[in-house]
Amino acid sequence: MGRVAFGVGLGMVCLCTHCGGGSSSKSGEQGATGTGGGASNAYGSTASGGKSGSGGKSGASGGANGGTAGSSGTANGGTAGSSGTANGGTASGGGTANGGDTSASGGSSGATASCMEPEHMGPATYYTTADGTGNCGFDASPDDLMIGAMNHVDYEGSEACGGCADIVGPMGEITVRIVDQCPDCDVGHIDLSPEAFQKIAPLASGRVSITWKYVACDVTGPLVYRFKEGSNQWWTAVQIRNHRNRIAKFEYQNAGAFVDVPRLDYNYFVEASGMGPGPYTFRVTDVYGGQVTDTGIVFKEAAEVSGASQLPACTSAQ
Repeated sequence: MGRVAFGVGLGMVCLCTHCGGGSSSKSGEQGATGTGGGASNAYGSTASGGKSGSGGKSGASGGANGGTAGSSGTANGGTAGSSGTANGGTASGGGTANGGDTSASGGSSGATASCMEPEHMGPATYYTTADGTGNCGFDASPDDLMIGAMNHVDYEGSEACGGCADIVGPMGEITVRIVDQCPDCDVGHIDLSPEAFQKIAPLASGRVSITWKYVACDVTGPLVYRFKEGSNQWWTAVQIRNHRNRIAKFEYQNAGAFVDVPRLDYNYFVEASGMGPGPYTFRVTDVYGGQVTDTGIVFKEAAEVSGASQLPACTSAQ
């Protein structure tokens, strides 16, 4: 199914291929990571561009002193938080998965950090087939159509997926969740649903100038893990949903050590040799270095499993 971004009076401004999750063949680029130190939930350093530096090492008390930031980053301290409480929560990607929702037995998250983001400029258009599905592999979300497709550069190999962008246009300001990629859109360009576009400009405008930056998503409940169709103990693909900040890194524990799982362009972290039968211990790191460690995650093919905690909030305005 094709996807066209409209620009009235300007001709066709962006013809984007609506890429299905399973059909994508190229590997995605993994975003910059905040490598965790001894504390599972400690923040590492944060670079000014929103990418994290290396994580701080934990002291005996579980507190993190922060690592060294990148050339333009600022080191931020952090402390390990207490274990989270499992909450219901619905993944931001869409509806209830087959088989229902299973909760993890425990998890941890904690410290806050600065989450300053740069401002981007570009055009906004809209596409009439926007329904929540797309290259990011989420379910349709008919009750949440404040969504958009990110240009191929800022898509960053699916790191943009599930992230939220605050957009300022001619008529107002909105926040949208990124659910798709627009391969033919130039850097800075966001292709919106009609419902989102008409809040910043008349649909008749077709194409308008905007400024935008990433912000935390307004989510409730814990992280949600979705096992892809066809997953098993010998080939395991996991997608993270209902996350406050964009995801930079996903790991699972094997023989006492955490293993970094590659992320593909269709927004699944895929362990080609499998993660075993489970239950699993997962560690998730966001683009600011915040971490969550969830234990007791049971395997359920083509279904969602809730974790026990959410990524930490930011201390500064975005």
